[in-house]
Amino acid sequence: MAKTVPVAEAVGMVLPHDITEIRKGEFKGRAFRKGHIVRPEDVEHLKRLGKEHIYILELGPADIHEDEAARLLAAALAGAGIEVGGEPVEGKINLCAAHDGLLQVDQEALYRFNLLGEVMCATRHGKTPVKKGQQVAATRLIPLVGNRQIVEEAVALAGNQGRGTVRVEALRTARAGLVITGNEVFHGRIKDAFEPILREKLATLDSAVIMVRKAPDDTAKIATAIDECLAAGADLIVTSGGMSVDPDDVTREGIARAGAQEITYGTPVLPGAMFLVGYLPYQGQEIPVLGLPACGMFHRTTVFDLILPRILAGEKIDRQTLARMGHGGLCLNCKHCQYPVCPFGK
Repeated sequence: MAKTVPVAEAVGMVLPHDITEIRKGEFKGRAFRKGHIVRPEDVEHLKRLGKEHIYILELGPADIHEDEAARLLAAALAGAGIEVGGEPVEGKINLCAAHDGLLQVDQEALYRFNLLGEVMCATRHGKTPVKKGQQVAATRLIPLVGNRQIVEEAVALAGNQGRGTVRVEALRTARAGLVITGNEVFHGRIKDAFEPILREKLATLDSAVIMVRKAPDDTAKIATAIDECLAAGADLIVTSGGMSVDPDDVTREGIARAGAQEITYGTPVLPGAMFLVGYLPYQGQEIPVLGLPACGMFHRTTVFDLILPRILAGEKIDRQTLARMGHGGLCLNCKHCQYPVCPFGK
């Protein structure tokens, strides 16, 4: 339990918690650290911070201090690919990405954890690519002194049967084969704009293009181009164009002719409603094939940017996966795109 004494009588006593100072537009942080011995000159400073009393802690066996709780909670929440960011500051501990990868958050476990009330954990959106060292979550005990039994229950929930609640999955380095379709590009009537865009997007995720093939609007030749990429060692196929409703748009048929299975065409995401994902059985593997519609040339961010990291994290994409993406799947086409710092895909 915690007792209070007037701050003027607290000289010589030890502060049991960090005390925060906020100066609008200037500073927010610790004015006094936990363990600080109150000096006479501190009294007026504490009063300016609104502290007329300070706590004297007397913890019983059923009590737990915010710092101990934060350490226990953070350790339980942290799954693979997560580092706990040092000691508690103002009762809070940050969780950071231990390596580049895709953030995964068990939303049901997080919900049940936060439902307890005395504890909290806030995270970034799951399914988001993150870099090593980036903060992905933070946790703390809400009161200064909490109920140890509640914290133990929270730890059990956060531990999630040994998996943790927050994880970062490493992305594999893909060897991509690009198949650029369309008579206009194949016959040189226009310059292809897709290849540099796709190369950049793949390079951002540390993947590389090993082969580029151009194919006319011909199902057999599209299938042949895909086969050539596979033979060259591609473990990811990305096709561009030919995904719309015009009679010349036969890329889907070409992908099917190459042997793709589990083909899912169409998503509740804009831009990217005519996106395709399927899987090509090849030498004992399932090679993902992604069909990108023409919107990928005109929009900086599309469904491709949402799906590619998940593919590289080893996630199997099916109709159920895509159907859930309708919530948050509307890009606002902002004049100055700030993706992924925006609501798209979240």
